[in-house]
Amino acid sequence: MDQAWLGTHVEPDVTVEVADGRIAGVRTGVETPPPGATVLRGLTLPGLANTHSHAFHRALRATVQVGTGTFWTWRELMYRAASRLTPDSYFDLARATYAEMALAGITSVGEFHYLHHAPGGTPYDNPNAMGEALIAAAGEAGIRITLLDTAYLAAGFGEKPNRHQLRFSDTTADAWAERASLLKGDDHTLIGAAIHSVRAVPADQLATVAAWAEERSAPLHVHLSEQTAENDACKAAHGRTPTRLLADHGVLGPRTTGIHNTHLTEEDIALLGASTTGTCMCPTT
Repeated sequence: MDQAWLGTHVEPDVTVEVADGRIAGVRTGVETPPPGATVLRGLTLPGLANTHSHAFHRALRATVQVGTGTFWTWRELMYRAASRLTPDSYFDLARATYAEMALAGITSVGEFHYLHHAPGGTPYDNPNAMGEALIAAAGEAGIRITLLDTAYLAAGFGEKPNRHQLRFSDTTADAWAERASLLKGDDHTLIGAAIHSVRAVPADQLATVAAWAEERSAPLHVHLSEQTAENDACKAAHGRTPTRLLADHGVLGPRTTGIHNTHLTEEDIALLGASTTGTCMCPTT
């Protein structure tokens, strides 16, 4: 490589050794490339990670970028797009999405996956057909995937899933864990977990999802304080912020990442910091 970014600085004349598709060593000051080496001109950067993906949102292109609306009107369009997908069409859509990521320099994606069942909530004969479609799509696109299988059990605090959300729901965290345990990783796949939000997983079931991830040393993601309405509803239902609710149920920690984290209090920020919980910022929100 003419020049390469090595974590803190740019270094000239760098050779990267690869074994079985993984970086095995990095050497600097190599002015003459070894025989058979692929020479990369200019500046080479490490592959980027897209920490938070909903692959099926690609189907919303050209439908939500213009005009007026809110998060909640956008959500109705998102439900409509999700309702049309099958394992086969999900594979096609995700493969195109991941291929675009790869072409943009993204080599690893965290897929926040909750589109589990057929419309109406009936499980497929293979209960993980939709998740396995994502894994296969990433493999064909040449991108590594962390499949964050998501528990999505309710429409809101004390509310049953609406008709759009039935295909997201396993009804209980225990049933979610049973299905998610059937998923298998491979050389390009890591299986993780996600709590859709404190709205979508009842408080008394949060610990079940966290324990599943803990037992497997798996990453755990959660949409957190994306909307002020979520904060207000959580305070009304539980007398505390979403971050405090997660902390009280053992969800926060070094393997946990909060997604969005847009509307946090000073106490929330302190809780996340003290527990070394990660943050994924989504610029468009």
